[in-house]
Amino acid sequence: MSEANVAKVLSGTELSKETKIGLKKQTDALAEHFNGFKVHLVIVQVGGRDDSNVYIRQKIKSAAEVGVKASHIQYPKTITQTELLSEINKYNTDPSVHGIIVQMPLDCIENIDSHLITNAVSPEKDVDGLNIVNEGRVAIGDLTGLIPCTPNGVIQLIKRSGIEISGTRAVVLGRSKIVGAPVASLLLWHNATVTICHSKTKDIEKEVSKADILVVAIGKPEFVHGSWIKPGAVVIDCGINSLPDSSKKSGYRLVGDVHYTSASQIASAITPVPGGVGPMTVAMLLSNTVQAATKVANIIYKSQWNLGILPLKLQRPVPSDIEIARSQEPKNIMILAKEIGLQESEVILYGNKKAKICLSALDRLKNIKNGKYVVITGITPTSLGEGKSTTTVGLVQALAAHSKKNTIACLRQPSQGPTFGIKGGAAGGGYSQVIPMEDFNLHLTGDIHAVTAANNLMAAQIDTRMFHEATQKDQALYDRLVPTVNGVRKFSPIQLNRLKRLGINHTDPSKLTAEEIASFSRLNIDPNTITWNRVMDTNDRFLRKITVGQSPTEKNRTRQTCFDISVASEIMAILALAKDVKDLKERLSNIVVAQDINGKNVTADDLGMTGAMAVLLKDAINPTLVQTLEGTPVLVHAGPFANIAHGASSIVADLLASKLVGSDGFVVTEAGFGSDIGMEKFFNIKTRYSGLLPSTIVLVCTIRALRMHGGGAIHPNTSVTPEEKEEALSKGVENLQKHISNSVKYGIPVVVAINAMNADTENEWKIVRDASLQAGAIDAVVSTHWENGGSGAIKLAEAVISASQQPQEFKFLYDLNMPLQLKIETIAKEMYGAKSVEFNENILNKLNTYESKGYGKLPVCVAKTALSLSGDPNLKGVPTNFTLPIVDVYVSVGAGFVVTIAGEISKMPSLSTRPSIYDIDLNTETGEIIGLS
Repeated sequence: MSEANVAKVLSGTELSKETKIGLKKQTDALAEHFNGFKVHLVIVQVGGRDDSNVYIRQKIKSAAEVGVKASHIQYPKTITQTELLSEINKYNTDPSVHGIIVQMPLDCIENIDSHLITNAVSPEKDVDGLNIVNEGRVAIGDLTGLIPCTPNGVIQLIKRSGIEISGTRAVVLGRSKIVGAPVASLLLWHNATVTICHSKTKDIEKEVSKADILVVAIGKPEFVHGSWIKPGAVVIDCGINSLPDSSKKSGYRLVGDVHYTSASQIASAITPVPGGVGPMTVAMLLSNTVQAATKVANIIYKSQWNLGILPLKLQRPVPSDIEIARSQEPKNIMILAKEIGLQESEVILYGNKKAKICLSALDRLKNIKNGKYVVITGITPTSLGEGKSTTTVGLVQALAAHSKKNTIACLRQPSQGPTFGIKGGAAGGGYSQVIPMEDFNLHLTGDIHAVTAANNLMAAQIDTRMFHEATQKDQALYDRLVPTVNGVRKFSPIQLNRLKRLGINHTDPSKLTAEEIASFSRLNIDPNTITWNRVMDTNDRFLRKITVGQSPTEKNRTRQTCFDISVASEIMAILALAKDVKDLKERLSNIVVAQDINGKNVTADDLGMTGAMAVLLKDAINPTLVQTLEGTPVLVHAGPFANIAHGASSIVADLLASKLVGSDGFVVTEAGFGSDIGMEKFFNIKTRYSGLLPSTIVLVCTIRALRMHGGGAIHPNTSVTPEEKEEALSKGVENLQKHISNSVKYGIPVVVAINAMNADTENEWKIVRDASLQAGAIDAVVSTHWENGGSGAIKLAEAVISASQQPQEFKFLYDLNMPLQLKIETIAKEMYGAKSVEFNENILNKLNTYESKGYGKLPVCVAKTALSLSGDPNLKGVPTNFTLPIVDVYVSVGAGFVVTIAGEISKMPSLSTRPSIYDIDLNTETGEIIGLS
């Protein structure tokens, strides 16, 4: 042929550059559209072969060019097959890894099955395309998955030649699973007529001469000569071989499986060696990685869940809560977890109806914009409760199941104290409940027990440490605190922390002076300053004051102390306010349990407790996933009391939920009791630490409670005329208006939810609606979720969606730089309506001491009755001109707030004459729990 007819050179180098430019645009778009999303490839290598190292460096360089993070993980030659499989599985389950390749050949001492290894890589991350699943997809014509890299590069080069593959005759020389067989399949599914030739094929030259497209991957240098090739054929040479060549500095030259010089005179297009298929293999590897990552990103950032909704079978009259709960079979919790975008590795199953969610999901979802944040609060409640939890569940059912908005409810875990004492349950009610209801109310996944264990371990350590210090001399005490083990004596990490705080620079236990030994060993706790009590999750009034140390073995070292209920523990507040495990440990370490005889703080870290408590809480830090009656997701986590602590579910649950629902979704959380207690603490404590700002406040009220606040009877069966009811209601709405006033002070739109009851009238609802709008609420909606489930709260959901789109000018109630006394007065006057606040000299001295120790900039947590805006539970409606007495104050350094006790507040509730215990029982024949309501 003349020179004009020399074959077109199909440069893989040039095509790969163009491909990588396109891939860079894709990774840039992923980062832009998905808030900094980064594509991640892991390259696994066993041993350190020089040729493998060259290939790996090329892949890492190319990955950087297209914006892909490439991690080179190298294992020693001594690794076993089991160990390698275990390591690969780690990357399979790591959500930050999108592609995995295992560099072949394995340079190992042990006998490792390479096919087993390649098949161990998850098909979704197998960017080499060598997993049998991906090979099988290609074989059956499913080209939507990850296609083997070299075969895919071959197809791209053929397309580059300009030939129309469909209808051509293609011949493939070689049938390997890596190149030949998948290339043949790809050509077949591109509608070519394909012949595969191999070592047993007779008259290969004749078969080759028929080919419009010839792909050679036979592993023999210059095997195919130009005379074999059909004029004008497209030739793709996949081979790379070395031949001796003394003219080369290296002593060899690289050639393909085709005799390039002669073939290029016959073919219309041909790939060179090197610079042909090789560069395209790397480009296709990166293409697969970006493809896998894009799929993951689209799943993570998808705008709409596909929830399987559980239909309600509404009955009239409405059955008991437990009958309703048992009539609905929950979805398998793993199904729900996947529906809301969680990965299997992030879910720890507790049976098939509840699961812990690992905080690793937060890291995977960190680039997602937060959803809308809705907080539920209420008016001053009656002893019957006004249905905040029920409204929370009804609203999320309406949003998720009926309005098709990604929505998660975040609730506190109920304490068993009230469950067996007064409530009988706290899972919502009617057709707006959390299921499984029994699990929700009893134990759940054991978080409260973990808090109890951690709290009481600290209490035991305090008393035990005082005992040992009192009964041992300095050196003996030091020798026991820092023992010699197997001939080695060293400080533990937490003991090194104490040395650092004391200003002792030695890390060798033998180097301390006698004075330093005494300083290190003796905490010198002043028993009169101990603020750390034991706890239990049971109402027991007789533990409000106890004496410990009465056994003869304690050598008359007795002291008075008490038990609190577990949910009043500072550890519970810490669990609720920690943003991650690191933050949890830091807060635990900062807990102040007492002062020493010189007035200095004694902390959990001084007692060596930080790590031990963190271990007890390592599972409790993970939120629990359950569901509503309609199959919508609920995260249950932490349970601090609202009148004693800050009364809100955990920050980590809210953060996780905000990422899972996405920017167009909703997170609905509840603040305990009314706006004066739970909501105030929610904003001024929880929001400061979480950084999450609500878009809407939902204020729950009932006609029944508002009548009571107006002087009317609380029980609907009391004989009064409709006119008398409306008169009482018209007076009682002042309480609602005060709570609306409290809410609007934060600059967040307020929606009033009227929790409807059978005894209500249309005119009563109108009175409440008019009063609500007059006080500054943007809407007031009657909701029948108790009897109708989510469908009864659709109008409430619509109001919340509308409110969330309103402009907001959020502001805190007080500045953290204000003195503690002024913060307390601001809360009392602005939220409660107090005329003044009463501080005795002891309280003022404590506040001054806290400020001198650096606690003055902490937020304040006021513990007061929930049954009145004042400190007196008997004052209903909107009390005025009252003085709020502050009877005690202490600091929860780990939780991060100063607690003030206003009026009569007990941290250990009691059982009534007839507690709910009488109604709760176990059916021994069915195993069902009876009496929860």
